[in-house]
Amino acid sequence: INSVIFQIPNHLSLTNSVLIITYSSFHFSFLLPSAQMASNRSQNLVKLAERLRLYNPISTQSSKIQEFVPRNQELGINPIPKSNRAAVLVCLFEDPQGHLRVILTKRASTLSSHSGEVALPGGKVEEGDADDIETALREAEEEIGLDRSLVDVVTVLESFTNKKGITVIPVVGILWDRNTFNPLINTAEVAALFDAPLEMFLKDENRREQEREYMGDEYVLHFFDHQTENEKYIIWAITAGILIKAASIVYQRPPDFQERAPRFWSRNRQ
Repeated sequence: INSVIFQIPNHLSLTNSVLIITYSSFHFSFLLPSAQMASNRSQNLVKLAERLRLYNPISTQSSKIQEFVPRNQELGINPIPKSNRAAVLVCLFEDPQGHLRVILTKRASTLSSHSGEVALPGGKVEEGDADDIETALREAEEEIGLDRSLVDVVTVLESFTNKKGITVIPVVGILWDRNTFNPLINTAEVAALFDAPLEMFLKDENRREQEREYMGDEYVLHFFDHQTENEKYIIWAITAGILIKAASIVYQRPPDFQERAPRFWSRNRQ
């Protein structure tokens, strides 16, 4: 809350960020939210958010669904239909040591596609979604119970397109206080919820790679091994590609390894 307007009551005073209002014999005290929230925010995270808000992805594909047709017609670009569009949430937070971590899921084994694989919260665009940001936030809320009001969206990254022609838009958001998030896992879609250090996606340790070929394009898939207290997870494919990109932007440096991403990932970027 940046500003509050009150009708002047019988008595009003402000002491140490506590608003005290007295109506006759009644007494009310409110802790001002803006002061409390500001004091809880890491300055490093605040500076990162300010920098990421200035990031401009190299793409003319608008993240606003309602702008797809008019904007792309002007540019002579065929818009990506909603049926072939998805969004994921790259949700970052700081651990107690001040290190950035990203929220990840393991998909349920009963799902028809990518079952049992590690993924970012997200999914396909639905008719009621106003834009990619709303898609990512809605899906995160449905999958893991992440209240969208807790996430401060700071930017949208370049799109990634898979072999099936689904274009995925990464939406980057900041969770200012991890303790405010009380997960509620939708077990029909998610088998496990965990987090990993964002910087690991720039490091050569705990990383394997495989050379692949698709329609004459030779590329490398990266596999990152992440061990939690209870389970070992493998993060790879587009999810790894998105996190390599996100980490490169956040830490302002390239990965310690040669990326050699598949060309089809960027085929819907203009």
